[in-house]
Amino acid sequence: MEFRINRRALLGLGVSGALIASSFALLSPATGTASSHREAPMISGDPRNDNTDVYAFVSPDKTDTVTLLANFIPFQEPNGGPNFYSFDVNSRYNIKIDSDGDAKPDITYQWRFRNEDKRGNATFLYNNGPVTSLNDENLLFRQRYTLLKITSQGTKTLVSNGIVAPSNVGAASIPDYGTLRSQAITTLPGDGKTYAGQSDESFFLDLRVFDLLYGGDLSEVGQDTLKGYNVNTLALQLPKDEVALKGNSKDNPVIGVWSTVDKKGADGFVQVSRLGQPLVNELVMPAGLKDTFNSISPDKDAGIPAVVNRVTDPELARLLQAIYGIKAPATPRNDLVEIFLTGIAKDNGPIKTDLNSQTLNKDAVKLRPSEMLRLNMSIAPSKDPNRLGVIGGDPQGYPNGRRFVDDTVDISLQVVAGAAQSGKLVDALAAGDKVDANDKPTGKTFPYIPLPSNKAVNQN
Repeated sequence: MEFRINRRALLGLGVSGALIASSFALLSPATGTASSHREAPMISGDPRNDNTDVYAFVSPDKTDTVTLLANFIPFQEPNGGPNFYSFDVNSRYNIKIDSDGDAKPDITYQWRFRNEDKRGNATFLYNNGPVTSLNDENLLFRQRYTLLKITSQGTKTLVSNGIVAPSNVGAASIPDYGTLRSQAITTLPGDGKTYAGQSDESFFLDLRVFDLLYGGDLSEVGQDTLKGYNVNTLALQLPKDEVALKGNSKDNPVIGVWSTVDKKGADGFVQVSRLGQPLVNELVMPAGLKDTFNSISPDKDAGIPAVVNRVTDPELARLLQAIYGIKAPATPRNDLVEIFLTGIAKDNGPIKTDLNSQTLNKDAVKLRPSEMLRLNMSIAPSKDPNRLGVIGGDPQGYPNGRRFVDDTVDISLQVVAGAAQSGKLVDALAAGDKVDANDKPTGKTFPYIPLPSNKAVNQN
């Protein structure tokens, strides 16, 4: 399967090389193969506000809608009591949507949380008996939330007293977590849905990439490091026309999606976490700029002239050549720009779609180069998804949005090693990290992400 970048599309943007370099330096996958877990110094000490992954895809069982998810609080050991995993009541959690490509949010969905804590000084227990419903009196700690929709026309309350599905304490305490999840799914005005609660950590990879690229000889592969851990999930299922420019998803199907967290301080709320595409801040940004990236919005990306040569001469490609003998592609590496910064033009090589527009997921209205997860909502879900997404011939997969089956680690390794520039996959990396799927299957209905584990990680 060939995959070629449309270089004419880059010229058509009217974006200078300096602007591309300074912008893309913030998001190139050139030095990273892991998602956003403990990715910056400040947020690593504040896990409740640490955004781990963002997903965006056309709902497979309801194709007139899109599903958006943001996960938080990485590395949740299921048995980590007696104080389990809750959202921060002093923060605002956001999923933001750009419908015209200017890198600014046209719609923000915002969750605000509050605690109901019945324990006081009487007990240390999270629950004092089996919990069979969200309103069960045996559940001694509960969170509720308000969900707002914020646009230029104002702010609308969508949910005023939602209940968060609790942490999955164990089989004795929560005999049927699926029931609690079902009860926690709330219907929104206009045929939408939302969910807030714990879920399985569905990102899969071997994190021994940090040990000098899988041990220096690809011997440290095949271990799903995140197997058995949980996360906290905020999920939305929304009609396509609700998030499209001018309410018209047929003519304007491309949206940009990212998530942020604003934490309350002495001077008001300050953005402390940001995530769009995976593989960006954790290993791309140098330590001195990681907290800065978490604090800015996508429309500011182009104005930061940081780590420019990591774009045109990516470090990871040179490391792959030095350690494994995989020849680094020719520089400058403008082949990466369209994938990660601007979106991809339509039908490059044999990748064909049934789109009427001339784009796979490139913003067609306004276009400001910026880091976000871009999704073309007009592409139908694949009946047989390919884990390599677009470079595997599946235009419904990453980097056109992101699904739970997308192997973003192997995709990014291939791209950095030159798959997009050469027009074919790099055979030497065919096995990738040998972690090709999550240990739990994706669900058939909203919110699709698997139920959380209740066994200790070292017993899985």
